[in-house]
Amino acid sequence: MYERLFENAEMRDLFNQSHHGAAGSQPKALAQAVLAYARNIDNLSVLGGAVERIAQKHVALNILPEHYPHVADALLGAIGDILGDAATSEICAAWGDAYWLLAEILIGREAAIYRDHAAKPGGWTGWRAFQIENVTQESETIRSFVLAPVDGGPVLRHQPGQYLGFLFDLPGQGVLKRNYSVSCAPNDRVYRITVKRENAPGAPAGVVSNWLHDAAGIGTILRVAPPAGDFFLDRSTNGPVVLVSGGVGLTPMVSMLAAIADEMSGRPTWYVHGALNGRVHALRDATAAAASGRAHIRVRTFYAQPDAQDRRGEHYDEAGLITADWLVANTPQAEAVYYLCGPKPFLAALVNGLQRHGVPAERVRFEFFGPADELLEDEVRRVA
Repeated sequence: MYERLFENAEMRDLFNQSHHGAAGSQPKALAQAVLAYARNIDNLSVLGGAVERIAQKHVALNILPEHYPHVADALLGAIGDILGDAATSEICAAWGDAYWLLAEILIGREAAIYRDHAAKPGGWTGWRAFQIENVTQESETIRSFVLAPVDGGPVLRHQPGQYLGFLFDLPGQGVLKRNYSVSCAPNDRVYRITVKRENAPGAPAGVVSNWLHDAAGIGTILRVAPPAGDFFLDRSTNGPVVLVSGGVGLTPMVSMLAAIADEMSGRPTWYVHGALNGRVHALRDATAAAASGRAHIRVRTFYAQPDAQDRRGEHYDEAGLITADWLVANTPQAEAVYYLCGPKPFLAALVNGLQRHGVPAERVRFEFFGPADELLEDEVRRVA
């Protein structure tokens, strides 16, 4: 399907190409999404969460109604290729009807999100010019960038945990799109993103992150879409929360932690982070500032492989990996909402582990970077 779709350069430029190709997981994610949709065609309410995530991703990419016919042509053509002689006119017509049913749902939801973005203070639609105002080296591999609008206006306050969409046009690389979580508390003036250098310079999957580390600096202009994403802190309640992150997955968690510190005095909060060691542990000062003087915020840090200079009790609390057993034993498992973000193996172990301990699925919320493939399929299967 994507081979067909990307014959159109305009359509190709709409997508994050790091998720496609031989090493990308988006083709598999698409196949699983089509399968999940077909299995639940008579009970689409099961797919409500997946539809919302897709709509939020599309808004971050600035997907518009006029793009959907191109996807229809590519998808239905690919289905015909796969089915071969079994692709009768009736079957192809049924798949066409099913596609447009889902497309209209997505188009309607995306239109509502665009309207909401435009109507709110500091809001906008499409791509807005931001300037890098400050750069901070957070660790050996992670750097933070503070972004302010070039037009000098306010920014739309993000929900803690959401991400921004970015459009890059890099020399020799063409148009590239990426999403980066906002790592600061909601405010009216700036956003902060915190980016890990991925792979060696020039490696395909790390083109943008390496460019940000090597070439972007104070004054660099970036094109940014409004905050998006359905993974964010529920601020309608003051119940206990457990924020759990691995590696650079801490970015949305630090935003949530900062929001709790600023807005939700007394909300019982556990912030549990895992890093390889102190050399790659980012945003320690931001975490310490959020917890300082607030007895309701507890911070616990795990180092999988502490260096000689990493001192337990000062730089980290536990050696090894975060486990579901530890979380259940050290947090209010019977009532807390768990927010998790990190690499897929990290998430798979903790999400499944918490469920085995009896934590209801609705109290385990997670985000990961990349297409929703195996985890999305598992989620649909749980609620089906």
